[in-house]
Amino acid sequence: MTGQAPQTPPVRILLCDDHVVVRAGLLALLGSEPDIEVVGEAGSGEEAVVLAARLTPDVVLMDLQLGEGIDGVEATRRIAADGTVHVLVLTTYDTDADITRAIEAGATGYLLKAERPEELFAAIRSAAQGRTTLSAPVASRVMARMRSPRPGLTDRERDILAQLSQGLGNRDIARALFISEATVKTHLGRIYDKLGVDTRAGAVSVAKEQRLLP
Repeated sequence: MTGQAPQTPPVRILLCDDHVVVRAGLLALLGSEPDIEVVGEAGSGEEAVVLAARLTPDVVLMDLQLGEGIDGVEATRRIAADGTVHVLVLTTYDTDADITRAIEAGATGYLLKAERPEELFAAIRSAAQGRTTLSAPVASRVMARMRSPRPGLTDRERDILAQLSQGLGNRDIARALFISEATVKTHLGRIYDKLGVDTRAGAVSVAKEQRLLP
C-alpha cells in the first residue's frame, strides 16, 4: 500500500483591524478554507506587532486605519523588518499616498476590501510564499504613477509644507510667509495633488516619508 503524500500545513493568519465586526466577518470567511488558519486577532497596530512576534504567522492581514496608536503602515514596517512575516494590506483606501507608504514599509501585497473572497484567498496564499499581489485598481494606479511621475514641489510649496508640519493654519501660514490666505489655499491644493493626498495630515505624513521636510 503506497503512502499518502504529506499534507501541506495551512497558511497561518493574524488579523489586524480595529473593527470587531470586520474581524468577525473575516474570521468566518477564512474559516471556510481548509488550508487557511487564523491564529490570532489584533485590534491595534501595537497589538499586531506584539502578536506577530509571538505567533510568527505566515501572513498578517493588515488594515491601514487603526484608530489611536500607530497606523497600519507603521505596524507593517515593524512587522516586516526582519523578513520572516509577510504583511498583506487589506483596506478600503486606495490613494497613491496610502499605496506608496504601505509598499515602502514592506507590505507584500495590497488588497481592497471590495475584492471577491476568491481573490482574497488567492492573495493570502501568494503572500505566504512571498509573492506580490495587488488589487487591479491598485496595480493600475501604481503603473500610472510610474509612467507619469508627479512633478516636484516648488520652493514656495516646500515653505508652506514646512509651516504646515508645525501645525499652523492657513491664516498663520499666510502671515509667516507674507502672502494671502487665498494664495496659501492655492498652493495647498497643488501640494495635495503632487503628493497624492487630500488632507493636511496626509501631506505632512507623505512629506516626512519622502524626506521633503528639513
